[in-house]
Amino acid sequence: MAHPAFSSTTSRGRGRPREFDLDAALDKSVRVFRERGYHATSIADLTEAMKLASGSVYKAFKDKRAVFLAAFDREAIVRWEKLRRLLSTAKSGRDRVRVALTLIAESSHGVEGKRGCLIVGTAAELATFDPEVAQRVKAALDKNERLMVDLIRQGQADGSIPATIDRKVTARLILCLLQGMRVIGKTGRKRTEMRVVANAAMKLLS
Repeated sequence: MAHPAFSSTTSRGRGRPREFDLDAALDKSVRVFRERGYHATSIADLTEAMKLASGSVYKAFKDKRAVFLAAFDREAIVRWEKLRRLLSTAKSGRDRVRVALTLIAESSHGVEGKRGCLIVGTAAELATFDPEVAQRVKAALDKNERLMVDLIRQGQADGSIPATIDRKVTARLILCLLQGMRVIGKTGRKRTEMRVVANAAMKLLS
């Protein structure tokens, strides 16, 4: 799958075999950016995590920012696909909302929670000063909000969520709650604490 930051001017030449798995390397870089943030991450940090020589990184990406943009896009794809698979197992709109809340709760405790969320971290660190990054953050959050609106709509259609619920307002409230859970998760919360929050959030649909 192509990545926006992987431009023709920085990619391998036509017909040359890639020397490494780009997606696997980006997955490793995502972890570094989540843990350290953009500014505190160096090319040396990335090459160590990606198990690549700096020359290989620079052949694929012109600079750290290009790695970051590709990593951001890769993480968005991976998280969305994981959520989509989990949602496919739920039988009602209400259950699908619970699946989304549970996924975030499971990502917001222990070691995983301390690593943080790339979208949340990027919004706080870069979005104010980098229009291209801000656009990516907004697009990711808008997509999540639209999904939540649709899940609530599905629940109202199948009777699992009251028709009186304001879909748009409630979806935005849940989105704010989900992103807040990722922030709180950075402080080392326990699994039970975050699951309780997810369960309490379901009361918004009553």
